[in-house]
Amino acid sequence: MSRTLRVRQSQTVVPFGVGAVFDIQGESFVATGIGDWPGRGRQQVESPRLASRLGVTGFYAAPATANDRYDTPDAPGAPYIRFPSWLFCGACRRMKRWRIADEKPGVPPRCPSCSPARTLAPMRFVQICAAGHLSDLDWWFWAHSRRDAGERRQCAERERLRFLVSDRASGLEALSVVCAAKGCGAGRDLLDILGTHGMRCSGRNPWQRASEAVECVKPVQVVQRTAGNLYYPIVHSALDIPETEVPVHADEELAVRVREHDLWVQLCRYTGKPRAGMFRDVIMEDTGADEALIDALVAEETGHAPAPSSDTPSAPARPDLSREEWAAFTAPPPPPTRDFALRETTLGLGGETEEPWAGLRRRFGRVVLADRLREVRALSGFTRVSPDATVVPSDTARRLRWLPAVEVFGEGIFLALDRRELSTWEADAKVRHRVSGMRADLDRSFQKDRLEHLTGPELAPRFVLLHTLAHLLIRQLSFESGYTTASLRERIYARPEQDQYGILVYTAAGDAEGTLGGLVRQGEAPRLAETLLRMTEAAAWCSADPLCAEHTGQGFANLNRAACHACALLPETSCEAGNALLDRALVIGGQGVPGYLETVVGTALAAAATALEQP
Repeated sequence: MSRTLRVRQSQTVVPFGVGAVFDIQGESFVATGIGDWPGRGRQQVESPRLASRLGVTGFYAAPATANDRYDTPDAPGAPYIRFPSWLFCGACRRMKRWRIADEKPGVPPRCPSCSPARTLAPMRFVQICAAGHLSDLDWWFWAHSRRDAGERRQCAERERLRFLVSDRASGLEALSVVCAAKGCGAGRDLLDILGTHGMRCSGRNPWQRASEAVECVKPVQVVQRTAGNLYYPIVHSALDIPETEVPVHADEELAVRVREHDLWVQLCRYTGKPRAGMFRDVIMEDTGADEALIDALVAEETGHAPAPSSDTPSAPARPDLSREEWAAFTAPPPPPTRDFALRETTLGLGGETEEPWAGLRRRFGRVVLADRLREVRALSGFTRVSPDATVVPSDTARRLRWLPAVEVFGEGIFLALDRRELSTWEADAKVRHRVSGMRADLDRSFQKDRLEHLTGPELAPRFVLLHTLAHLLIRQLSFESGYTTASLRERIYARPEQDQYGILVYTAAGDAEGTLGGLVRQGEAPRLAETLLRMTEAAAWCSADPLCAEHTGQGFANLNRAACHACALLPETSCEAGNALLDRALVIGGQGVPGYLETVVGTALAAAATALEQP
């Protein structure tokens, strides 16, 4: 019986984008570079704002997969190839190196030695390096690695291997690879296979041809093919918003000084060349501008993102796309369009004088409901081993000027804090001291570069506060609206240099129509105020307290404080910061730190206790 293996169009960006390994129905594949995508059937995705920031000509989505009724075997689609190529039979334990010539459409790999033929399973381990290369493990070398070079040369057959399982041991020690060549019998178990073993890197990825291999001296790491450090995608996301009249740069006077500098013309002329670095340093020293502003101005002047000064090309850097979005949500709602429809509302607490409602009204400001949102997600590349390793672009051949992307539609709730209350709270010395400790941990973290494009050059207390509020609100909305936490996403607008102080919680579906208004309905008065109050009451208690509330550092690189899976963490797809930089104490107070909503929590609990005491 033939089988049909499908990947949804939205999955060709995340999680099964270029370079990703995924399992389906007992088989394992890897997504190839976009240079192998079919020329017909691709769907253009419009997002001029994102394209200009990434320095590309545009975006394309993979051809949509037809359903069972209309599917055809030869329909175009995003290509995936079998990986790892080393397979084994669960019955006879024979290992086979599977090649493209062995493939039969609609039929999984079969063992040639068994009758009836058994389906072959992929080997569990592969090798990667920090340069972004991925390849099969040299299993012949592993089986003969305990022998000297002379003994290895005596074994002429390199593919007569068996993958054995012993009933006298457990774990990886029970697994071994043995050479079945006549007169050899070399073998080695897999007890210490994970890690580095001095193996050579292939210098390429599985879909690249041998002629595309480069000399790679990076140490090779052996990992499981589903390991978390095998694939770190670099995804850029932008909302489709109308053009606004707000200034592009926060400090227009500084931007003018940069453009009027004597070396500005030379910098634009020699962008991407070694001498551009000298011009850039002089301009920065004379004007006081930072690198982000220089890059943005060069991109505007030249029409494309500034290229790196070295000879080695790299994937586009992460641009800051929050400025225009913040302006769109804080300005008067524009006329609704097919892809962007906003309407302003309130918490419905204008006449409230009793606590905790009055306190809630004082601490929250603008509320905007997005009945219609369009989001474009583009994949510029990926890394392996660690997020700060060498970036491999989506087009590994480096010939194309477009990127793979998908468009998704949805709805959302934009919520801003009260500017005056936030400034007063943020100026508290205890608040700033607590966040300074998180900043020190961030400076030591391998995630520093990735997170700084969200936080800005300095980690402000408002970012940790708003980020934690977004997580708590998503968790509460999952109970109120019926959406799962994985169906909701966040966008944090918390850059002090741009005077931002709000969050957007939205849902974006992969179909053409998006969602049906359930999330927006929860943002209408008085539902949102009740949701916020229940959110603060729930945040005041965690099942892991007091350990969670008193923690001085948890999560990756100790980037979280009072935040754990029981109270604040979300699925990775919902959080743009990777579940880092969270702290409930800044919301509800604790450890001597005043929380932004601490008085609201206190009055709410007191009112609840009073209500219970009344007959």
